[in-house]
Amino acid sequence: MAMVDVKLLRKETVANGTMLFEWEKPAGFEYVAGQFGDFTLIEPDETDAEGNVRGFSFVTAPFEEHLQTATRMRDTAFKRVLQRLPPGSTVKLDAPYGDFRLHKNSATPAVFLIGGIGITPVHSMIAQATHEHLPHHITLLFSNKSAADAPFTHDFERLAQANPNFKFVPVYTDASGGAGAEHGFIDADMLKRHVPDLDAPIYYLAGPAGMVKAMRQMLVAAGADEDKIRTEEFSGY
Repeated sequence: MAMVDVKLLRKETVANGTMLFEWEKPAGFEYVAGQFGDFTLIEPDETDAEGNVRGFSFVTAPFEEHLQTATRMRDTAFKRVLQRLPPGSTVKLDAPYGDFRLHKNSATPAVFLIGGIGITPVHSMIAQATHEHLPHHITLLFSNKSAADAPFTHDFERLAQANPNFKFVPVYTDASGGAGAEHGFIDADMLKRHVPDLDAPIYYLAGPAGMVKAMRQMLVAAGADEDKIRTEEFSGY
């Protein structure tokens, strides 16, 4: 669709250094769970060399009433302006883009190995799959430094209760986290505890570029089919 104005409805902090922004959904706007849009600030009061446009994945699923995005709040002009925007402000949206989406063959399991803010498109995909009662078997290993750094944990716990085909495994690289959480970095041994046949799934990797690269190398070394690995890098957040 053509670039349109979208209104900011609300914003909130959802994890350490991470904010969620809820936007009015344009009339007739359609997208596939996992896609993203380019958001452009309108006449910001400051700018820098990184410019006034950022691509953000939609946290919300297509069936939901509004659009949500979330981002780590780095110290850039764009993020400072975004953080200061009062509800009712408008930005330009150019969307949808991207092919990071759930595969159609429900006989093939989906395994998500996700770090930090790379969770945003995955939230959309799992919420939509649950809403549609899709038969896909989905496992999510979601890695963060600590529970306080992990956005949407309660959402995934709720989705796991609602969807018998979805397994949520929070992973913390420090010693935090309660029952059911894994600790340390995702490796082949951790993966095998939750995925009985490493060759069967399609793998989805999203997060910082270094983590995505490490997860791909780990999967290939563990015997996963490299043709079944899909990636989305979140450089600079």
